Amino acid sequence: MELNKFVEDLAGSSPTPGGGSASALAGTLGAALVNMVAALTTGKKKYAEHNELMQEVMAEATRLKTDLNSKIAEDSKAFDGVTAVFAMPKDTDEQKEARKAAMQNALKAASLVPYEVMELGLSALKLAESILGKSNTNAASDLGVSALMLSTAVKGAWLNVRINISSINDTDFTDKYRTKGQAIFDEAEKIATSIYNQIEKEI
Repeated sequence: MELNKFVEDLAGSSPTPGGGSASALAGTLGAALVNMVAALTTGKKKYAEHNELMQEVMAEATRLKTDLNSKIAEDSKAFDGVTAVFAMPKDTDEQKEARKAAMQNALKAASLVPYEVMELGLSALKLAESILGKSNTNAASDLGVSALMLSTAVKGAWLNVRINISSINDTDFTDKYRTKGQAIFDEAEKIATSIYNQIEKEI
């Protein structure tokens, strides 16, 4: 989807795309910036000792960027599955039970996509951290922005996980993703804050 169209759709009255897709977009931009900083470092004589690291980071950042980008549409599709349930018939007891079961399954699917965004965002933050102090100082602010965007991706996705699991009755599922999600949130916030604070001191 072209960015302009995405923004217009985001501003519309439809629930999709929404905050989950926006979080995935933030993550995509953050991973792209990590790639850019590594690209601006590789091949430079001043940073020759880190050239191999930058090549590895570029390869991984490209993968993460692609994966995060795919989550933009996946998040919308998953939540469309939730809204589709409202159109199911509910005239008989059997229909009502089928509708409830379908809603629970749809909510689980809608929880898993933003959770995956959280995982990818944390991986990209770790990648950014790996080149902190080793990358082109002229792109220090870009690395800082990548940390901010990736932090936004993780935190935004976490809100989407939480709002979806709040309506899921399967406590094994909700406990699992509430615990795992909180752990990712905490680690991502620690890394993002550390990157930002160090860069702020350097510039």
